[in-house]
Amino acid sequence: MRNSTIEKLVGQDGPVLKRLFADNIRRFASRYILAFILMAIVAAATAASAWMMKDLINKVFIDRDPMFMTIICVAVVVIYTAKGLAAYGQEVLLARIGNKIVAEIQERLYASILRQDLAFFHEMGSAELITRLTHNARAAATALNLMATSLGRDLLTVISLVFVMISQDPLLTAIALIGMPLLFLAVSKMLKKVRKLFTREVDTVSRLVAIMQESVQGIRIVKAFRLEDHLRLSMQNAIADMEDLANRMVRSQAGANPLIDTLGGIAVALVVAYGGWSVIYNGATPGEFFAFITALLMLTDPARRLARLHLSLAGAAIGVRMLYELIDRVPAQQDQADAVPLVLSGGNLQLDHVSFGYQADKMVLNTVSLQAKAGQMTALVGVSGSGKSSVLNLLLRFWSPQQGRVLIDGQDIEHVTSDSLYNSISLVSQDVFLFEGSIADNIRRGKPEATQAEIETAARSAHAHDFIMLMPQGYDTQVGELGGRLSGGQRQRLSIARAFLKNAPILLLDEPTSALDAETDAAIGEALADLSKGRTTLLVAHRFSTIMQADHIYVLEAGRIVEHGSHAELMQQKQVYERLFSLQSI
Repeated sequence: MRNSTIEKLVGQDGPVLKRLFADNIRRFASRYILAFILMAIVAAATAASAWMMKDLINKVFIDRDPMFMTIICVAVVVIYTAKGLAAYGQEVLLARIGNKIVAEIQERLYASILRQDLAFFHEMGSAELITRLTHNARAAATALNLMATSLGRDLLTVISLVFVMISQDPLLTAIALIGMPLLFLAVSKMLKKVRKLFTREVDTVSRLVAIMQESVQGIRIVKAFRLEDHLRLSMQNAIADMEDLANRMVRSQAGANPLIDTLGGIAVALVVAYGGWSVIYNGATPGEFFAFITALLMLTDPARRLARLHLSLAGAAIGVRMLYELIDRVPAQQDQADAVPLVLSGGNLQLDHVSFGYQADKMVLNTVSLQAKAGQMTALVGVSGSGKSSVLNLLLRFWSPQQGRVLIDGQDIEHVTSDSLYNSISLVSQDVFLFEGSIADNIRRGKPEATQAEIETAARSAHAHDFIMLMPQGYDTQVGELGGRLSGGQRQRLSIARAFLKNAPILLLDEPTSALDAETDAAIGEALADLSKGRTTLLVAHRFSTIMQADHIYVLEAGRIVEHGSHAELMQQKQVYERLFSLQSI
């Protein structure tokens, strides 16, 4: 099967389908060849069924030859058995190829998603990503199977049956096929509308997934604010849109059927008229006519599928195009060509005249310079929106500054490898994320090769071992989706245990106790104090009970450093820090 043939068949969808074909044909060439051989057997058996009609009518029903009747009966059994086995084999083989392709594309797609930077995830919602990983990956297998079956089984069947028709009567064949160009022209005009409908279908599927996600993950808010009716209405609207789209797609795709049947009816009528005239007046045998009419009738279904191939491929091509857009996307944040491993000599952190904004025209940090000395705890203080968490995001290279440099031990992190950077940093955040699985599994995320003893040691260091042992299955207790079976304090202690197990020399703490009560805050504060020992620690916090422990404190206001010093020094200055401390002490 040549690439130029594919492009002619699928029109403007050709380039993306050509790429899909090229990506997979070599790896599965032997299996596709076997599938085509089986499809050729199906096509040959179909043509043989029509061919036999001539001898069946002439030899059995007119000449009344009993021996030939026996031969015909045996031949029918052999032909249909071979056709059934070949059809079974090619269907199973193509399904296995399709399932393998879907699995490989999903792996590539997921790997591409994981490579992307945070800006990508801000642009694209999880519902759309899930849709691409499922719906669009399946579209690739659908497109390949459509091309294989259409160019294999259907095209070979049409060619075989047309050969039977020509062998019986070339002129009659020309009469029967006179309407085919008109059919393909009409189907081509339907493509534009069908493509729009398939694009809208993908968007609607994403809406359904998004509503379902919000319903499950936000169920506490849904119940507390009695949002069931609102979500039910949103889901009803999305489902209604999906139903309307499905009905419109069916109407559009089925629109070719009346034309096919009308042209087919005209062709059969002309064939019957001409064939009857030939038998009555020209002495043609009834067997020739019945062989021809049988081939013509058998031609209808494969010809219908070939005529609608454009329409069937249109939706699959949209899915394939969307998944390749994601696979090909180059993340803005990635290792530079000259990146080298980070070499730590203590873990000194520095921002050197850094300006940064999530939007180019709106700076969150303005010419910020600060230093977190190796082995010490440095705190960032300021009201919400002052830029504290943005400093952590820059140190993690989730984003890059528009101006200035972010340094670790004097090395610009833009020029170091991401693996060496992230292996050197542990993060404990207020938004604790736990993965589906057991308590031990979640702690082990800090060090995948850790032993059970190491996991328990980390849990004890995080003051988590006691509550874990009270759980039904101890370390094997399942945490549930997003850690929903644990309290906020328990989840936070597991995140600290994870950081203990990773044992990175640099520790970033982003509001780690902001959502906890005072008693839990005190317990976790002890764990954090133990975790910070001997590490370069940069702390973002609102609670001054934690901030006061810092060796050095930077006060941010509107993206600028307005004060810095120890707690005692800043209190003596009686400016922003002292005011914030007094407000919390009231």
